[in-house]
Amino acid sequence: MKNPAKRSGRPDVLKVLADARPDALDPSRLADPTRQRQDFARITAEAADNRAVRRRSGFRPLGAVALVAAAASVVVAVGTVGRQAPADRPVAQPRSATGTPSSGTGENVRVDGHIELLSAARNAETSAAEGTYWQTTTRSQNVDVAEADGRSFAVRNTSTEEWSVGVRTGTGSLMVTGLDDVTEPWTAADKARWQAAGSPGSVTVEAGKRGEIARSYTLGSGRPTVMRTNVDDKIYAVGPDNVSYQDLRALPATSTELRRYLEKLYAQGNSADSGTSDRSTWMLRQAGNLVTMPVKPAVRAAAYRVMAALPGVRVVGHVTDPLGREGVGVEFPDTYRTALGTTKQRLVVDPSTGAMLCDQLLLLEPSARAEAAGLKAGTSVNYQATTRMSWGEHQITVPKNARS
Repeated sequence: MKNPAKRSGRPDVLKVLADARPDALDPSRLADPTRQRQDFARITAEAADNRAVRRRSGFRPLGAVALVAAAASVVVAVGTVGRQAPADRPVAQPRSATGTPSSGTGENVRVDGHIELLSAARNAETSAAEGTYWQTTTRSQNVDVAEADGRSFAVRNTSTEEWSVGVRTGTGSLMVTGLDDVTEPWTAADKARWQAAGSPGSVTVEAGKRGEIARSYTLGSGRPTVMRTNVDDKIYAVGPDNVSYQDLRALPATSTELRRYLEKLYAQGNSADSGTSDRSTWMLRQAGNLVTMPVKPAVRAAAYRVMAALPGVRVVGHVTDPLGREGVGVEFPDTYRTALGTTKQRLVVDPSTGAMLCDQLLLLEPSARAEAAGLKAGTSVNYQATTRMSWGEHQITVPKNARS
């Protein structure tokens, strides 16, 4: 008989589920009555922890990159897409409290999406193991609504970023941002409104919240910026901790152990009464970051399995990222209120390779200001699409016109 999974091109569901089974559900480990009682107590304790609690404010959605020099030879990074929208990036950084989003959604989950995400976990286990530089290339875009001469129009900033993280003794880590940097009206209609306003060289973006300073964009091309992103041997941040390559290679390689490790880090920087949604948001962000780091293939696979099991996380099969690539969508449990309206954050994963394709901020309900500028629900107002994530043996070339 023909293999139906091979014929359809979709993953073998039973094999994927068997591969993804947590260690705690291994039948060979459930025969012990003492263990059964311990597992039952743990499960009921976790269920009791799902109570509604107060939220904390100050969440910074994922997006483009803004890095701050902490010393002449040390750079500290805090994420943003393009030139605004602050966000978390896993660059080595000082300890500091991080914010969380404000509200949650009760979306339904598509089972086939979870199966495809678990398929991504299985395929991630076959990726290349080690090299000298862990290198990623990302294409970013940020859309905003600007004002000039009483007219509103959308502008976009696009650029490419190369990040090369040295993991061997004597190697450093470099990030070059702003490659092919261009800021321009978003659509032909926006260009017409910009021209009607006198084609100003710089435009103002209204402050999103009370007390914020209005931002400005300079239209045209920008120069790239180069920066060093390691702090001695610390090359990334995992939760509140700066970690070395050796630390990354020592991370737990099973979903059960990795989840416990991340929950321990979460407890270090968050109060005990933080809600399940807050915890899932934080855990999803950290697991998503780990997927993009030079961890062991088994750890990358475990991170996907952690993501698939988080409460409140919505997994959607067959979505398309801004570059037209198909994958599985993994949506954060909360929505975020921005100056452009209500948004949600989505990660896009390629289940056939286990690669992280994109993280993006989607517009759910446009504000009056955004709607007047032509932005509609479903618009990706902010994204970082990964076009390369692999090992290399040579450090990246820094453009001659790059600023440091």
